[in-house]
Amino acid sequence: MATPLILDCDPGHDDALAILLAVADPAVDLLAVTTVAGNQTVDKCTLNARRVLSLAGVTSVPVARGADRPLARELRIADDVHGGTGLDGPTFTGTPAVPESELSAHDLLVDILSRTPATIVATGALTNIAQLLMESPEAAANITEIVWMGGSTGRGNIAPLAEANAYVDPEAAEVVVDSGIPFTMCGLNVTHQALVTDDVLARLERIGTPLARVCGEWMTYFASTYRKVFGFESPPLHDPVAVARVIDPAIVHCVEANLIIETAGDWTAGATVVDLDGYTGRRPNARIAVELDREAFWDKIIGAVAALG
Repeated sequence: MATPLILDCDPGHDDALAILLAVADPAVDLLAVTTVAGNQTVDKCTLNARRVLSLAGVTSVPVARGADRPLARELRIADDVHGGTGLDGPTFTGTPAVPESELSAHDLLVDILSRTPATIVATGALTNIAQLLMESPEAAANITEIVWMGGSTGRGNIAPLAEANAYVDPEAAEVVVDSGIPFTMCGLNVTHQALVTDDVLARLERIGTPLARVCGEWMTYFASTYRKVFGFESPPLHDPVAVARVIDPAIVHCVEANLIIETAGDWTAGATVVDLDGYTGRRPNARIAVELDREAFWDKIIGAVAALG
């Protein structure tokens, strides 16, 4: 049976492909998309989620707006990478066919989880999930697993030791990791194995559909900013790695380890301290992604875009 899945995201170029993978792959049943401020403001992220689903011709998945700021910090967006809209590249006009839900992200999460257990894939700051845990623990008890694209076992991408999704709201990440709900972290150490190389762009081009062309334009823009900001020759497609882990755990190999979220450091706030070697003696509390089957991953991505037509 397909895994019931809720995607909590901040689209974002890589979030856009994560949405497409989640709606297209038969191994998961996408119940909802909830949005959070991160790559851009929550207003822009919500509009982007609606645009992506509309482009894919998917109108049955509700999109609900979530937190517009972190629990305790000022919001820092990633417009240097994702542009002024959060999905720069192709130009869109008009209103997306997919409407915004009348429910807030919190209320939609409570509604769904009160009826069915579900896995949450989070590809942004963990603010919405932390608020759910703190305000509606009965509903949160029905979360089967949280799979997060965030953190890193090594260096960061917004601060020396912090990945952006962890850095935006480390207090929320701490709440989620400490909740006891099964937690998987797909950090930069594994997502940097998912590079959008020229052969990937060529495969998208060969699909030849309007959706594939838009995906190619998104990836071309994403590549240009990653080259400018980070010096990458090819950009890493972070967020779909977390979805791929749910679709087929063999694609994303994980190990058990202890994970601590740093919230207080002057220079290390947002650092994800992963004890891979057992130095602290603390028991494992998370699955940590360490290796990606790149060929299988890209087959899933290309297959999803082709299937959506």
